[in-house]
Amino acid sequence: MDEGAITNAADIVIVGGGAAGLATAIFAKRLMPSRAVVVLDGAKKLGAKILVSGGGRCNVTNCVVTPTDYFGGNPNVIKRVLAALPVARTVEFFREIGVELYEEEHGKLFPTTDKARTVLEAMMREASRLGVRILPEHRVTALSHDATGFQINTEAATLSAGSVVLATGGRSLPKTGSDGSGYALAQALGHTLMPLTPALVALVLDGGFHVPLSGISHEVELTVASAGTKPIRADGVLLWTHFGISGPATLDISRHWHRARIEKRDVALFANLLGGKDAATVEAELLVIASSHPRMQLANALAKLIPSRLADSILSVLGVSGATAMAHLSKEVRRKVVKALVRWPLPVRDSRGYTHAEVTAGGVPFVEVDTRTLGSRKCPGLHFTGEILDVDGRIGGFNFQWAWASAWVVATAMARIAKPNKPATP
Repeated sequence: MDEGAITNAADIVIVGGGAAGLATAIFAKRLMPSRAVVVLDGAKKLGAKILVSGGGRCNVTNCVVTPTDYFGGNPNVIKRVLAALPVARTVEFFREIGVELYEEEHGKLFPTTDKARTVLEAMMREASRLGVRILPEHRVTALSHDATGFQINTEAATLSAGSVVLATGGRSLPKTGSDGSGYALAQALGHTLMPLTPALVALVLDGGFHVPLSGISHEVELTVASAGTKPIRADGVLLWTHFGISGPATLDISRHWHRARIEKRDVALFANLLGGKDAATVEAELLVIASSHPRMQLANALAKLIPSRLADSILSVLGVSGATAMAHLSKEVRRKVVKALVRWPLPVRDSRGYTHAEVTAGGVPFVEVDTRTLGSRKCPGLHFTGEILDVDGRIGGFNFQWAWASAWVVATAMARIAKPNKPATP
């Protein structure tokens, strides 16, 4: 970290010192060691979002990453970017800088220390070793471009550069410095934005059904049903909370609820409380229980399928007595219960917003960038990495993998301009 006098000229200025920005700086400096690379960030200390990710453990990537794990922009572009830096090469890169990874459930890869700080400190060390100039407390307030290059105004200095990379992230978790300021910089240089919404965010429910269930988690399949589109589903764990619902399934489905709302489409959210089983299967299971345990009360039978408190709450809403013996359960009531279990309505009022969202959906559209280089079609010398682009991944390390891969694409593109035809490796 450079705390001394500031040289006001650089070859490459990277705006934003988060995951994508630091990775871009490292890759660029490895490929072009003679070039002056500067990272500007408004925070006093970089990497706050890395430190809070994955519950403070940093889910660096996933064992299997495909374009189907992402939403937003062109799938073909996403595929090309991901292919430029495959997961195996990402794992190798982190091993090179001293971060060993291990696999958890669903292919998530975490540092063996289980500390996000391990990732941040390793990246900072590597950037320092390579000679990257990192300037904290340099929030960019204006960015302009002319025939001579870029002028970058910060709260502390004015710099010039031949190339600029916007790695400013989105609006999610603004307390970490990800406040959306990069979007205004992109717009000032001629870019438009796909509409922005929170993504990977918990949802707030109307009514009080969820309140006594707070703390319960279980497997579900969530479905967003919206007028004029195919239903969108996400499966995984749902966590009931005092404000509504959270957990991986909720976070994954949240962006689809938001997109429907921003597009002014009627939208509803339903939960299959049995993780995707169809009505016929559930009814058959209840009939087996009735046959083998005819005296068992309905509430106890449902408790074999879902958490008992949830079963009691559902029966209360349906007006069905949980004390009913399975042998005495009518076909009509049984099917009423089954329908509730496989399509329970969740009255979403809103999400918890950018303050709690892990990522932002929307951003700079791919039609405005060269999809081979992620360079601007509007402003020569400008590039984009990470979340500022119109792409967001599901939970599980996919957004970090996008950060690393897009950083590699930008760094190699700049290196090809500087040194044509030279092969590159991270």
